[in-house]
Amino acid sequence: MTIQKNREADILTVAVEGRLDTTTAPQLEEELNASIDGVKELVLDLVDLAYVSSAGLRVLLSAQKTMNKQGSMVIKNANEEVMEIFEVTGFIDILNIEE
Repeated sequence: MTIQKNREADILTVAVEGRLDTTTAPQLEEELNASIDGVKELVLDLVDLAYVSSAGLRVLLSAQKTMNKQGSMVIKNANEEVMEIFEVTGFIDILNIEE
């Protein structure tokens, strides 16, 4: 998995590429926790994310809870497979997802 971060003022964009699973979820969690202080808007660009497991969903939910307290989080460019996972798990109703 590859993570690219870009911060402009209080907006942090994080692009995730590859698979977000049990092996890689701790890496994303660590990156987000290290970068999220003072961020008002977190944008997760999932255009190159091929798969997300329950461990990955937990990281996304944790980030959403943190951002609910200090601003907002939006998920952009999720492909059909990732969207299907969000739908089946009910995360489509929890996360702010833009198509």
